[in-house]
Amino acid sequence: MQNVISLVLGGGKGTRLFPLTQYRSKPAVPLGGKYRIIDIPISNCLNSGLNKIYLLTQFNSVSLHRHIRDTFKFDRFNGGFVEILAAQQAQEAAESDWYQGTADAVRKNLRYIEQYGVEYVLILSGDQVYRMNYADMMATHQGAKADVTIATTPVSAQEAYAFGIMRFDDSGRVHGFVEKPKTDEALKPVRTDPAWLRARGINAGNRDCLANMGIYLFNRDVLVDLLRSTTHEDFGKEIFPMAIKQKRVQVHPFDGYWEDIGTIKNYFQANIDLASRNPPFKFVVEDAPIYTQSRYLPPTRLEGSTVKDSLIADGCVIGEGATIENSVIGLRLRIGKNVTIRNAVLLGADFYQSDEHRRYDLDTGRPPVGIGDGSHIEGAIIDKNCRVGRNVKLIPTPVTDTDRDFEPLLVRDGILVLPKSAELPDGWSAKESRRTD
Repeated sequence: MQNVISLVLGGGKGTRLFPLTQYRSKPAVPLGGKYRIIDIPISNCLNSGLNKIYLLTQFNSVSLHRHIRDTFKFDRFNGGFVEILAAQQAQEAAESDWYQGTADAVRKNLRYIEQYGVEYVLILSGDQVYRMNYADMMATHQGAKADVTIATTPVSAQEAYAFGIMRFDDSGRVHGFVEKPKTDEALKPVRTDPAWLRARGINAGNRDCLANMGIYLFNRDVLVDLLRSTTHEDFGKEIFPMAIKQKRVQVHPFDGYWEDIGTIKNYFQANIDLASRNPPFKFVVEDAPIYTQSRYLPPTRLEGSTVKDSLIADGCVIGEGATIENSVIGLRLRIGKNVTIRNAVLLGADFYQSDEHRRYDLDTGRPPVGIGDGSHIEGAIIDKNCRVGRNVKLIPTPVTDTDRDFEPLLVRDGILVLPKSAELPDGWSAKESRRTD
C-alpha cells in the first residue's frame, strides 16, 4: 500500500452544523468526549497500512491544524506523514482562488498526486464515522481491473431519497446512478438483487439499494486525466458521473456502521449512540483502534454521583448528587452538585480554571466554566468553555421543536445548542429568554 496517496477532504463551511462550526471546521468538531471527527478517516488509513495522507482544508482550520500537528507524528524511518494542504494563493492565476468544490480542491494539488511512485489515490470525507479496512477496497479495485472504485452501503427504499443510488451489472461494474430518488419508479432500475449482496457476505434484508458513501479509489493517471480535461468542481455530481461514461467504475459494498455527520441532528444522535450500552461503533477494536491526541490529564473524579450509559472523558470533576444518563461528557468539564444531565452532549473545556479564578467569577456574579449546582440539562449540546450558572434549566419544550434563537441558546433540529464560550446566568431558562425568529 506504499503506492497509495490518501486525500482527506476537510469540507466546506459546515452551515448545517452551525454553531459547532462557528469557530472550527467540520472535521475538527469533537466526537465521543475526547476525539475529533477527523480522527476517524486518518485512523482508518493508518489501520489499513496507508501512511501517506494529505488533508485538504479551507474554512476555520486553525484548531484542525493544531490537532493534526499535535496528534499525528511519525518517526522519519517509516516514510509516513499527515500533511495539511490549506487553500492558498499562488503565482499561477489558475491557483489564485479558494477551493470551489471537492474536485477543484484536488485539482489545485495535483503536484502532490503526481509524485514518483504513486499509482492510486484514495479520496475520503473528513466528516464521517465508520471503520473500514481500505485494503479490502483495494482488493476489489484490483480484482475488477477497475479505473475507479466507489464504496457503497446498502440502504432501504425509505432511506434512498437522501443518497446517490448505484446502477450496476452482476460483475459490480457501475453503469449509472440515480441521485436522491423520490419515487418508486425512480428506484426500480437501481434496486439490488439480495442474492448478489449475500454472495458477498452481506445480509441486507430490505436494504436493496446501494448508496454512494463518498469514498473513491482512483488509478492515479485516470484521476489526473479526469481533472485536467475538465473544469468540474465536484466529485459526486460531476467527476463521478463522467467517469462512469468513460472508465470502468466498480462498486465496493460495505456493511458496517457508517454515519455522515452533516447536521446537528446526525451529530447529536451519533454521540448518543456512542454512549449507549451496545454502541454501533466502538472506538477500541484491538487491531483497528481510533487514534487521537495524547493528553496528560488526571482521571475523572466522581464525588458521589450516578452515571449510567454514558461516556466520560478525562480530567472531569463531577459533584455530589449529580446524575448523568445517556450522555457524552467532554474533557476537563466541571459539573456541580445535584446536576441532572440526560440525553445530552457536553463538549468539555480547553483549559482548567484555577480555584482563585472560580472564586473571583462567583464573587462578581459570573458563572465559572462548567455546569453550576442544581442545573438540569436534557436534549442539548453544550459546546466547549461554556459557563452555565446554578439552577439553569435546559430542557426541550413544545416551544423549542423548530429552529429558533433564544440568545445565546440556539435550537437546531429540535435540539438545544449552546455555542462555544456562551454564558447562562443563574436561574436561566429558555422559556424566559427573549426569542428571535
